[in-house]
Amino acid sequence: MELTMIQILLLTVLSFVSIIDGISFGIGTQFPMISGAISGLIVGDIKLGLLIGATLQLMVLGVGTYGGASIPDFTTGAIIGTAFAYTSNQGTEFAIALAVPVGLLMVQLDILARFTNTYFLHRVDGAIENLNYKSISTNVLLGIIPWGLSRAIPVLIMLLFGQNVVNIIINKFPDWLMGGLKVAGGLLPVVGIAVLLRYLPIKRFIPFLMVGFFFTAFLDVSMLGVSILGLAMALIYFKTQIKEVQSDRIHEQSSNNYKGDYYEGEYEE
Repeated sequence: MELTMIQILLLTVLSFVSIIDGISFGIGTQFPMISGAISGLIVGDIKLGLLIGATLQLMVLGVGTYGGASIPDFTTGAIIGTAFAYTSNQGTEFAIALAVPVGLLMVQLDILARFTNTYFLHRVDGAIENLNYKSISTNVLLGIIPWGLSRAIPVLIMLLFGQNVVNIIINKFPDWLMGGLKVAGGLLPVVGIAVLLRYLPIKRFIPFLMVGFFFTAFLDVSMLGVSILGLAMALIYFKTQIKEVQSDRIHEQSSNNYKGDYYEGEYEE
């Protein structure tokens, strides 16, 4: 299966919009799961896009970019992975294994976009000194271009010329290597979960973790079912904590009003 030119252009536009969304609007396309679903809708297999995007989403749950740091762009990886998984018919594992190096490549292009964007930043500084508000707005908008092109250009190139490359990889690479990529693709989401668990108070909530693992591993409950169970347990815990706080406040107020063997205002006759 091959992508049409319209599909390639739509995926390219999606990659442009997703990075801009991540630094400005925040409507959701900056998340791999959302971009994967939209990519699946564009290529005609939304289920495939959701599977790839949701799996890559697990890898970035515990990752954030702070202080200008660049992180792997698995949103672009979800777009490329979905497109190539559809055209090559190799499944989710292959797509994830392909999306990871794409996400790492985007780190270098992200740095290039930041470096290029400093040109417009200096123009904004000059416009501020001259109180040129129109120039400020114009250069802020122009600063979008390096960000968007840092994703759109490589995505367009990979979609235009990458299909033949993917076919060569599939046909020429040995089975053990392709099998290794699929295994790696299956293990990578575990890394994302492990990173997330590292920053959560697991020791405090280990019983909840055990309950969720039991329902998933032994009762084969779906992810939606486990999520509903987790929500119910969270609500129970939240209400319990509220009652404890209210009880502590009542006890504290009683202690403050009590002096010695008598309440405030009482006296021995």
